Amino acid sequence: MTMTQKVSISTIATCLTAASAIPAAAELRYNNNSGGYVELYGQFNPVIVSVDDGDETETRLLDNDLSNSRVGLFLMQPYGSNEFTFRFESGLGLPSTGSANQDGTNTDGWNREDIRHVDFALKGGFGKFSAGQGSMASDGAAESDLSYVGTALYSFTNDENGAFFYREADGMLSGITVGDTSDNFDGSRRGRIRYDTPDFNGFSAAIAYGQNILSSSDDDDYYDVSVSYGNTLSNGVEIAASLAYAVRDYDSRSGERKDTIGSASVLLPSGFSVTAALGTRDDTSSGASDPNYWYAKLAYEDDWVSWGKTGIGIDYFDGSDFSIDGSSTKAWGIAVVQRIDSINTDAYLKYRNHDFDDTTSFDDNEAWVLGARWKF
Repeated sequence: MTMTQKVSISTIATCLTAASAIPAAAELRYNNNSGGYVELYGQFNPVIVSVDDGDETETRLLDNDLSNSRVGLFLMQPYGSNEFTFRFESGLGLPSTGSANQDGTNTDGWNREDIRHVDFALKGGFGKFSAGQGSMASDGAAESDLSYVGTALYSFTNDENGAFFYREADGMLSGITVGDTSDNFDGSRRGRIRYDTPDFNGFSAAIAYGQNILSSSDDDDYYDVSVSYGNTLSNGVEIAASLAYAVRDYDSRSGERKDTIGSASVLLPSGFSVTAALGTRDDTSSGASDPNYWYAKLAYEDDWVSWGKTGIGIDYFDGSDFSIDGSSTKAWGIAVVQRIDSINTDAYLKYRNHDFDDTTSFDDNEAWVLGARWKF
């Protein structure tokens, strides 16, 4: 096997240690005299990623696309018995795991698609109305997850290597990426209008319509609806679940894409948790496949050390008809996450394996991820 080393391990380790060693900052919040406040927040999430495509190994220091480095501003102001809120949030445009592959890493820097939220909302007894760039109703519906190890291990399995190409058995790179062959169909953020109902004994619903206002090449219409449930039972068992239906109505071609997704997670007082997700896609555009998947994870968390909570978990993803009808995707992973309370940091180590098969034989794609997420 040929090793292509993009950066030295010593250099990466030094950068990662420096990022995670920044002391936890005091809350950056200003309160006014009428009950409102403005808060500045953010996070950094650097990772060392090592991806083996079966012939070469690429190791780099990048920003983790699972939960990218970002900065934000949140404002809340009471308005009678209601609350008016505004959120601005943007990624920092750092070189990311989402764009790295065998050909290199995208280092173009920040662009407007890094904007996550420019979101106005009014919340009261009637529910919540939102407008602007923000979460559609189905955003998060495939990712209900109460496990602490979900910081690194969850139903979207290709954050660390999604742009990497599979290598064929003859050693040639294919034109199929890991991201082409696995997805949880979770909802997105769009320029949208959205309504959320009030909470009814743990149940709530949402509906939204939006467009991709950050991309000049996407004029499609997006609309979706979701139902969610969250509760802690009298015996201490925590439950979270969500179900959503989302439609993308194509503008540049005929047809539409319809996704049905759901997820559920149960956390026991003992620290054990079980998480599951599934989804199907019906794409009526010419030549499109109709993939589906299911996902499961078993995890455990406890206070084993004085620094903070420790979480471990193992998961499995089984997908069909991704990229091409008749294909099969299998992925599994294992991770450990350690909370370091004194510096408000979650440190993690993860291994992920992807196995994809269609009419061509491909090598497995394997990834190791070592990272630390620091929040302020």
